[in-house]
Amino acid sequence: MKLICFPYAGGSSAIFNQWKNYIGSNIEIIAVELAGRGKRIHEAHYKDFDEVIEDVFSLIIDEINGNNEYAFFGHSMGAKIAYELTQEILRRGLSGPSHVFFSGRGAPYVLGKDQKEYHKLPDEEFKQEILKLGGTPKEFFDHPELLEVFLPMLKSDFKLAERDVIGKEINPLPLDITVFLGKDEELTPEQTDSWKKYTSENCTIHYFNGGHFFINEKVEEVVKKINNTIQLNNKPVNSY
Repeated sequence: MKLICFPYAGGSSAIFNQWKNYIGSNIEIIAVELAGRGKRIHEAHYKDFDEVIEDVFSLIIDEINGNNEYAFFGHSMGAKIAYELTQEILRRGLSGPSHVFFSGRGAPYVLGKDQKEYHKLPDEEFKQEILKLGGTPKEFFDHPELLEVFLPMLKSDFKLAERDVIGKEINPLPLDITVFLGKDEELTPEQTDSWKKYTSENCTIHYFNGGHFFINEKVEEVVKKINNTIQLNNKPVNSY
């Protein structure tokens, strides 16, 4: 089983390196590197979310072709990628993932109580809001040479992650999904419970101690949940 993972805004494929210490021996982690970071640091940022999906699809097509069984995991912006990419794969008549793990994000097209447009904030205010979210060390912002590269990329990511189409018709996925959330995340009951509308099969929601970046603090717990879930559900899904 291949577990294809998508990072959060500002994150690179390196955030999944620790997972290899805990992942089941029958699961291969494939961490996707998005443009503008990590090994692709010199590539241009995405113009829109359609470009994200087109790029990511081209990166994973060889992994999902044929009889390969696979699952998706995405955290925050990565969860949005996992959802939209699964829809695109099924629209193209390809076999979908056997399971999708959506982490650190409310259901698509459902607005929260305080829907901030972080990317529009002045740089200093933006930095303070990012520090409140956690996940980025304060010391990082003390290095101008890093900030010059990181800040535009982070703002670009937040712009992509924040763009949801309100009222868009829901097309439930024909597969089981699992949702991981931090107990201290600022999500409304509607944002969390609405995930059940996005699958025609089973939706399981797990809560972890911590805030939005619980996946960095509870690595072993998160990966063990993934191991157990994949062992129970490993059937490929047909296209629409």
